Parts: sequence; structure tokens; C-alpha cells
Amino acid sequence: MAAEFGTSASAIQLTLTAFLIGLALGQLVIGPLSDRYGRRPLLLAGTLVTALFSAACALAPTIEVLAGARFIQGFAGAAGIVLGRAVISDRAQGAAAAKLFGLLIVVNAIAPIIAPLLGGVIVAGSGWRAVFWALAALSVLMFVCVLTMVPESHPKERRTTGGVAATLRDARTLLRNRRYVGYTLAYAFAFGVMFAYISASPFVLQDLHGLSTTWYSLAFTANALGLVIFSIANGGLVARFGDRATLRIGLVLLVVFSASMLVNSLVGPALWATLALLWCAMSSLGLVIANATTSALGQARRAAGTGSAVLGALQFLLAAVISPLVGIGGEHTAVPMAIAMVVSAVVALGALTLTSDRSTTEVA
Repeated sequence: MAAEFGTSASAIQLTLTAFLIGLALGQLVIGPLSDRYGRRPLLLAGTLVTALFSAACALAPTIEVLAGARFIQGFAGAAGIVLGRAVISDRAQGAAAAKLFGLLIVVNAIAPIIAPLLGGVIVAGSGWRAVFWALAALSVLMFVCVLTMVPESHPKERRTTGGVAATLRDARTLLRNRRYVGYTLAYAFAFGVMFAYISASPFVLQDLHGLSTTWYSLAFTANALGLVIFSIANGGLVARFGDRATLRIGLVLLVVFSASMLVNSLVGPALWATLALLWCAMSSLGLVIANATTSALGQARRAAGTGSAVLGALQFLLAAVISPLVGIGGEHTAVPMAIAMVVSAVVALGALTLTSDRSTTEVA
């Protein structure tokens, strides 16, 4: 791409930054709008615009056009992320919602395994522009699926009225709700652990420990499968112990394994310990993400779109902050990654103190 556009690799990287900024801002806009206008129209519009601007990316004649198209692609694509959670929150509560959010986590764990492999095959055979044509085709498929299989989940009698003022009022109410804030912080900072791992693991496992690309791919796959297994097991644990208790168990495990990873990084690190601790940390997220999402959106049932938007925006904001920080020490140390994991895990566990019975009323 850099050669074709006659630019630097860092300029190409900025197109990804534009996409991520669009993804974060899109959630903040689309989520609240869905509380007023319903989920289905915005899902249809979002997937259609994503398809169109994926095609625009494939046809981009300059790096500037590509960056602009990627921003709109991300902004519109945010509809699937923010409204997918909102639809589940509209239709399910408690253990049923946790089970469905667990299914989303399984999808999100499998996708990073399939996507690089599929992308590599497409690029090798047809070049980078073909990747965006593939994204356009997937977006069209999503549009058809929404059109034929996703009815409106947010009836008119539950929608907000009053325009921007009402949206801001719902947002203020949510941010004054200690339980919502606590669960949202737990969710976002737990994801911070994952972002630290995703950003730094190629350097830690390949440059520091010397794993080949193949062995790194196998380790990444094993960690994703651990997350899938624990996400599936989460449903049974929630039915037995409740979502809040299961969430606390997951966060305690996340702190323990992240702290152990820091110790290993300072005294070694040993490859076997690094692999085992990363697997355990990623697997424990299967007990955290679905339950934190269920609990947070349970505090915002009428304004689930706004609640989901704040959840997602904070998640990607943390990703933007954490991703560059884990590379501060260079390619031959795991300490920055481990520190980011520990700090994120501790903040996530500490956020649960905001979810006590003293918390304020939900947005009903």
C-alpha cells in the first residue's frame, strides 16, 4: 500500500487510526439515536453505508481518500457493535442475557483467528484492495441478514423523546448511576488487559521468546480457544452463583494471573510460564466480559443504546491509550505489557466497589 500510494508505512497506519476513531465516535452517535428511532433502521443504514464505503476504500485513488473512507466505514460499522449489544439487552435479562453475550464473546474470539488467515490468503492472491471488496461483500451479507432475520427490538412506547436534550439527560442519568459506571469500568479495563496482550504479544512471543510465526499463531489460537471455553462455561456458573459473583471470580483470577505475569517478566521470563499465564489470563476474561456487559446494560434497559455506546466508546478509548504504551520498552521485554495488564485488571476489580447496594436507580 505504501509503495502504491508513494507514502510511508506510518501514513498507512493512520488509515487504521481513522477507522478506529470512526468506530468509537460512531457508537456514541448511533447508540443514543437508536434509543429514539429504534434499532433496526440504524442497523440497516449502518451495514449499507459500511458496504458502500468498503467499496470506496477498494477504489481509493489516494491515501487521503482511503483515510476518509475508512473513517466513515468505521463510523457506520459501529452500528453492528453498539446495536448488537442493545438488541440483546432489549430482549433478555440476567442469565439469559449473559448466555447471549457469552455467544458474542465466542464470535469475537474466533474472528481474530480466522480474519488474519483469510486476509493473508486474499492479499497473497489478489492484493490489498481485494480485502476491502471482501469487507463490502460481508457488509452486504449482514444487511440481508438484518433485513430478513432481525425484527425491531425496541418498541415505540419505550423510545426516548425530546431529541438531543433527552439523550443528554439519559447519558447524565447513566453516568450518575454508580452501578452502571462500576460495571462499565470493569468491562472496559478488563478489555484493557486483552488490548495489552494483543498489542504486545507478537513482540513478546516472537522477538523476546523466539517463537516462529507458526508457533505464535498456535499460541494465539490456544488463548482464543481458552476464552471460548470459559465463555461457554460462564452460562453454567452464572446459573449457579449469579452474574455478579461470577464476574468477581473472573476479575480476581485476572488480577492473579496478570500479577504473576509481571513477576515472570521481571525475573525471567520463562517461555512456559509466559504461555501458561497468558492462556489463563485470556481464559478468565470469559467470566468477565459477558457478565460485565449484562450487568451494565441491565442498569440502562430503556436507554440500552446510550448505555452500549458509552461502554464501547470507553473500550476503544482505552485501546488507543494502552496499545502504544506496551511498546515503550522496545521489542525485547514483556514488562510494559505485564504492567498494563496488572493495572487494568486491578482497576477493573476495584470498579466493582461502585456496584454495591448504595448505587443509584437504573434508567428504566
